[in-house]
Amino acid sequence: MQIQFNTDNNIAGTDKLKETISETLTDALSKFNDKITRLEVHLSDENGRKSGQKDKRCMLEARVEKLKPIAVTADAGSIDQAVDTATDKLIAALNTALGKIRTY
Repeated sequence: MQIQFNTDNNIAGTDKLKETISETLTDALSKFNDKITRLEVHLSDENGRKSGQKDKRCMLEARVEKLKPIAVTADAGSIDQAVDTATDKLIAALNTALGKIRTY
């Protein structure tokens, strides 16, 4: 599974951040490794320099063989929380999409 990162101007896309998120996603999505060809991670800070309770956004887009891309979004107070929430949503979406394929 290839992981591609995109950040807005308000998020520093450091190597450490990418490495940490990659490990989290690889572990959480290990069940789908043979199905996901590419995973796009979009991180943004909706308020820029201003603070806010849920101003960090993580959008995950999974490219799955023989399916349209599956995308989920989560807003939270920190990047880590947003990634965790988006990951949970993506797992649920993948279970649903891949479950439908198996039933037909």
